[in-house]
Amino acid sequence: MVEAGDADTIAWREVLPETIARIEEAGLPIAEARWIVEEAGGTDLDEPVTRRCMAHHDELLRRRLAGEPLQYVLGHWSFRTLDLMVDPRVLIPRAETEAVVGHALDEFDRIAAGRSGAVLVVDLGTGSGAIGLSIAAERTAARVVCTDCSPEALSVARANLSGLGRPARRVTLAEGPWFDALPDGLRGRLDLLVSNPPYVGGGERLPPEVIDWEPHGALVPGTEGTEDLDLLVDGSTTWIAPGGALVLELDPRQADRLAERASAGGLVDVDVRPDLTGRDRALVARMPG
Repeated sequence: MVEAGDADTIAWREVLPETIARIEEAGLPIAEARWIVEEAGGTDLDEPVTRRCMAHHDELLRRRLAGEPLQYVLGHWSFRTLDLMVDPRVLIPRAETEAVVGHALDEFDRIAAGRSGAVLVVDLGTGSGAIGLSIAAERTAARVVCTDCSPEALSVARANLSGLGRPARRVTLAEGPWFDALPDGLRGRLDLLVSNPPYVGGGERLPPEVIDWEPHGALVPGTEGTEDLDLLVDGSTTWIAPGGALVLELDPRQADRLAERASAGGLVDVDVRPDLTGRDRALVARMPG
C-alpha cells in the first residue's frame, strides 16, 4: 500500500489500482475498491492524496478486509431516494426492502385517492428508518410514526431523520415493542401499517457478514422465524382503519402460511407480491371497508 509519507505526491487515481488488487485478492467485488477510495478522498480521482485521507482509506480497507460489511465500513448506504446512516446497531438496508416500500406506496396511493387529508402510516421496527422515512420523503400527504424496541436503533433513525429536511416535520419516533409503542388513541385509525420484522428461523445458516455483524434481534425472532410476523398479522386488525392496509416483508417460504393467517384473521384482498428478483417478498392485505 502507498505509504502515508508519499501521500502529498500522488493522486487517488494511483491509489485505486492497488486498492482493487487488495479487494480482488480477498475475493470481494472490485467495485468496492472504488467506493472505498471515493469515501476516503472524494469522486475526483485526480485530486492529490493527503496523509489524513490516506490514513482514513487504509482504515476503511483494513475493516473491509477483516470481514466487516461494506455498508458499515462506509457508514452510510443508498436506499431509494435516501442516503442513510448505517452501523451495527441496525440492519443494512437491502434492495428487497426497497421493493416492499414500492408495494406500500401503491397501497398509500390507493388510500390517498380522493382524500384531502393526511394518510397515517406506521413503520413498526423501523431500524435505520429506511421504510418510514422513504414514505415520508416520497409522499407529502404522509404522516409517519416510526417505532423500534431498541433505543440504539432509534438513535440511528433519529440521525437519519435529522437529515431528511422538510419531510422530517411529518415524522414521529416512538420506542417500544411492536404495537406497545403506539398510543391507544391510534387504535383503529392507521391507514397503512408497514414492517420489515425479523423473519429468520433460529436454525438457519446465514453468511458470516450477516450473522457476525448485523444485530441478531433484528434478524431472528425465534425458532420458527414467523413469531413476529404472526404477531403483526394478528394485531393489525385492531389498529388498521377500515379500508387501510398491512404490508409486511417476509421470506418467500413463509408467504403462503402468512397469507392464510391473514385471511383467517379477517383481512381481505390478501396478496403476496414480489421483490426485484421476482421472489415472493411482501404480504399485502387490507381491512374490510
